[in-house]
Amino acid sequence: MTSAPLNRRLAEFGTTIFAEMSALAARTGSINLGQGFPDTDGPEEIREAAVRALRDGRGNQYPPGPGVPELRTAIADHQRARYGLEYDPDTEVLVTAGATEAIAATLLALVGPGDEVVALEPYYDSYAACVAMAGGTRVPVTLRPHEGPRGGAADGRFLLDLDELRAAVTPRTRLILLNTPHNPTGTVLTRAELTAVAELAVERDLLVVTDEVYEHLLFDGAEHVPIATLPGMRERTVTIGSAGKTYSFTGWKVGWTTASPELTSAVRSAKQFLTYVSSGPFQYAVAEALRLPDAYYDGLRADLQAKRDLLSAGLAEAGFEVYRPQGTYFVTTDIRPLGSDDGFAFCRALPERAGVVAIPNAVFYDHREAGAPFVRFAFCKRTDVLEEAVSRLKRLG
Repeated sequence: MTSAPLNRRLAEFGTTIFAEMSALAARTGSINLGQGFPDTDGPEEIREAAVRALRDGRGNQYPPGPGVPELRTAIADHQRARYGLEYDPDTEVLVTAGATEAIAATLLALVGPGDEVVALEPYYDSYAACVAMAGGTRVPVTLRPHEGPRGGAADGRFLLDLDELRAAVTPRTRLILLNTPHNPTGTVLTRAELTAVAELAVERDLLVVTDEVYEHLLFDGAEHVPIATLPGMRERTVTIGSAGKTYSFTGWKVGWTTASPELTSAVRSAKQFLTYVSSGPFQYAVAEALRLPDAYYDGLRADLQAKRDLLSAGLAEAGFEVYRPQGTYFVTTDIRPLGSDDGFAFCRALPERAGVVAIPNAVFYDHREAGAPFVRFAFCKRTDVLEEAVSRLKRLG
């Protein structure tokens, strides 16, 4: 028997930081502001829709490979109503086991050995693993914090250097992998930035894969612009969405892709050998969730914005430099004002020091030194939990 423990493509990937820090939270009794999952369920009527589907025998056996028709139609209707994007639910919509499978299936389908994938760094850790599994090469373009004339977190925004993006594209580039609203920085790419990315993709004949799972988690009037709406992008873009973040049912693992028939067929070819199908009864419930009125989304944003402000103020009071996010439910902080520049060491010590768990942003970087002083906190928790976390963090002062 060979002693090699892992396929060499995965040799650099071990246990995820999320598993490590969640275990640390459990062991120390700390408040877990590391992994991004809510501590309350989503709308009661949507939970009851799942119960009803179970009782009615809908989805208890294998659902159709592309997803149940009711959900595929609801996804197409959502894209049309929100963004004016027309997709055929039969040929241009694919339901997946969460956005993570959508990312994996898309990259496995579209990237081959030697292909380069340009991605915005820091990035969700599954991006790097999926590019590796496909045999591709990741090429990071680093988002950097916008600093004011005196330094510091001027407006909470991490900026995309468009010249750096253009320079990263080579004859071997296969696709650009986007994420907006962006995890972990909370940046929402502007229409002007996305237009520049679109023009580059058209000019160099590149595919674009865009992870838009935080599309409804926007603050301070920020606008989400799907890059597929821009000229020349409809036929070269795979858009990834998810129910987990929007409706607070992350355990249901219902995601999707929307793309041209050719791209959808390619992604489906890979997806069928991953999970084949998943989340049967929950698909019917998510179809109902996608038809919730605007009042639901308005309430979600208002609730999360208040929690963002509560945690951001508490972190600033505790001595962190805070980058107030425009979207998602994460706050990125700089720990250097607290006398540390090693996010890993800081996060591993934080449970004992303050009874709170966070995530070191360096895990989201290829250029680890660029992310070393940044730490991410999740604010998708109950208000009383956040208030207790803020109280505990004052011990750092």
